[in-house]
Amino acid sequence: MKVKAAVLHDVKTPFEITELDLDGPGPGEVLIRYVAAGLCHSDLHLTDGDLPPRFPIVGGHEGAGIIEEVGPGVTKVAVGDHVVCSFIPNCGVCRYCATGHQSLCDMGATILAGSFPDGSFRFHSGGTDYGQMCMLGTFAEYATISQHSVVKVSPDLSLATAVLVGCGVPTGWGTAVYAGDVRAGDTVVIYGIGGIGINAVQGAKHAGAKNVVVVDPLEFKRATALEFGATHAFSSAAEAAAAVAELTHGQLADKALVTVGVVDEDVVAAAFDVIGKGGVVVVTGLANPAKLTVHVSGAVLTLFEKTIKGSLFGSGNPQRDILKMLDLYQAGQLKLDELVTSQYTLDQVNQGYADLVAGKNIRGVVVHG
Repeated sequence: MKVKAAVLHDVKTPFEITELDLDGPGPGEVLIRYVAAGLCHSDLHLTDGDLPPRFPIVGGHEGAGIIEEVGPGVTKVAVGDHVVCSFIPNCGVCRYCATGHQSLCDMGATILAGSFPDGSFRFHSGGTDYGQMCMLGTFAEYATISQHSVVKVSPDLSLATAVLVGCGVPTGWGTAVYAGDVRAGDTVVIYGIGGIGINAVQGAKHAGAKNVVVVDPLEFKRATALEFGATHAFSSAAEAAAAVAELTHGQLADKALVTVGVVDEDVVAAAFDVIGKGGVVVVTGLANPAKLTVHVSGAVLTLFEKTIKGSLFGSGNPQRDILKMLDLYQAGQLKLDELVTSQYTLDQVNQGYADLVAGKNIRGVVVHG
């Protein structure tokens, strides 16, 4: 079938709206009609060259839609089911899935290549194979994806809202609750209030943190964080560090969560310095893998028993946590509607990312026509 999609052909180039040929679903695969796609910063890593994929590639890794067709052997979903996509496929049987670490599923090894695990592709044009960001390619009207990339959700939910729990919400929430293990009474510092950081705020509040201190240079994002449960907001790491020292009577923070769009040495060092003895730094933001962004004192690491750890998908399990986020939302314990600053059409995807870079949006969502 013919499908309209937003495609990247190289770094430092905008998305190009084009028509592609799409293969139907094979064994274990489903054809999805996307209803909505989230504009997550991770797609910008492709254009900026921080995480260069195999080009060309259909962008988008947050998606929600309706199953139109299923291939042989599909058991998880049926035609007509409403689903939210997980940007990390989870097979359920590899070593990591079997031990409760679905965010590290072996199927995720090819998500930047855009191919399926066997190296094949589902989008084509003029003899060229087009990849799918995270095996999804949600910036397309339709896509063929693995059944291991979808989670069935209630048809009563708005998919334009539910789409947010495919990446940013559970990643941020889990950064605080799972990877950070935030406890009641903790002091937490969060660096960067975008689509992930704002949900780290929600997670820290949910876990009962006493002080949720956020750092972001943009006043709009600091104000939004306060509305979502932050207790203090500062434009610089230095201001935050001084406040944390006063708030904790010199004991410093228990947890520091790095959720900036592009991680650098300075923000990691600030996070490391703001935690006290036994404190934990969680690095969820990304940077070019070739860049060494963690430079701290090994002596302080040892003598103060500090920890620095990475986290993917908030160290959660998509099959459980996507539904958990929606349950919390329906119970009034998690804000989703308030996250969306603007909606766009697929043709406006470049404008959506321009708004993200300009700091105008907490979250933008593409709603397919």
